[in-house]
Amino acid sequence: MKKTIILLWVIASYIDAKAQQKPHYTQYILNQYILNPALTGIENYTDIKVSHRHQWAGVQDAPVTTYLTAHTPLNKKDYRTTATSFEVPGENPRGERYWEQYTAAEPHHGVGLQVINDRTGPLNYFSMYGTYAYHIGLSARTSLAAGFGAGFTSIGLNSNKLNFGNIQVDPAVYNNGLVNTTKPDFMAGVYLYSADYFLGISAQQIISQKVSFSDNAVKSTDSKTVPHLFATAGYRFLIGADFNLIPSVMVKYVQPMPTQVDLNAKLQYRDVAWLGAGYRIDDGFAAMVGLNVSHRFNIGYSYDYTTSGLNIVSKGSHEIMIGFLLGNKYDDSCPKNVW
Repeated sequence: MKKTIILLWVIASYIDAKAQQKPHYTQYILNQYILNPALTGIENYTDIKVSHRHQWAGVQDAPVTTYLTAHTPLNKKDYRTTATSFEVPGENPRGERYWEQYTAAEPHHGVGLQVINDRTGPLNYFSMYGTYAYHIGLSARTSLAAGFGAGFTSIGLNSNKLNFGNIQVDPAVYNNGLVNTTKPDFMAGVYLYSADYFLGISAQQIISQKVSFSDNAVKSTDSKTVPHLFATAGYRFLIGADFNLIPSVMVKYVQPMPTQVDLNAKLQYRDVAWLGAGYRIDDGFAAMVGLNVSHRFNIGYSYDYTTSGLNIVSKGSHEIMIGFLLGNKYDDSCPKNVW
């Protein structure tokens, strides 16, 4: 019964736009591109990420999110000219000398692709976007990127999973099986980054769409999708010769919900492995771990512990991310601009 009540609450929130409609990610710090198209083409290689998130494990039909992202720079002239541009045996490749010689990005373009599937009970959101960004150096060590994304979102309702009891419901919804529609969708953002910090602002689902499930279609009514606004910021500290500590924050605003704030910290050993922890205010804690297996492959895992009322039935949330670095001609073991 508790699981049923919680599921109904989740579905009602989703349909009536009283909760976030875009998926939530714990490991956004490893792939800020999923939040902000301005990061398109920010590195020296084609960055591919595959992620799967099972939220609120133990709750039947709880949110499950899977995505694939890929983005690459175009005509990026980031040539290395010093000995410390390459890994020196016995020296931290992301140590003090590396960051002292960090330079802003040369002007270049980036293109990318995002494919996201988010399922909650009978509702399924499938989205696909093409993204573009332009990067330019503002000073010797600071760069600015602006980007946008355009695509579509397909909203589906599987009425076979609905049980309304004695409540009267439009037969078009109850008997139709699968009801869906496809709508255009847009996103945009800016990203300021340097050797020591980053600051990003982005908006997703910019165009609000009215949505209802009736007459064998999804059409206009009082329910609607709403814009999602994100702000991210972080700072990098060197700790000794081998460690980098990166505290960061994400602020998310989805009207009319309260502003959501995530606080995170990531401790990285050289460019090999990292540990992280996060706190989502009034919601829960997260633990993260990752490994850069080689110059071509990395993996990260996170576990969320819920402190809200959902912890009665939830066994936490699991998220895994696998990354591939294609065309990595400088053999970067970890990102240069997104730490």
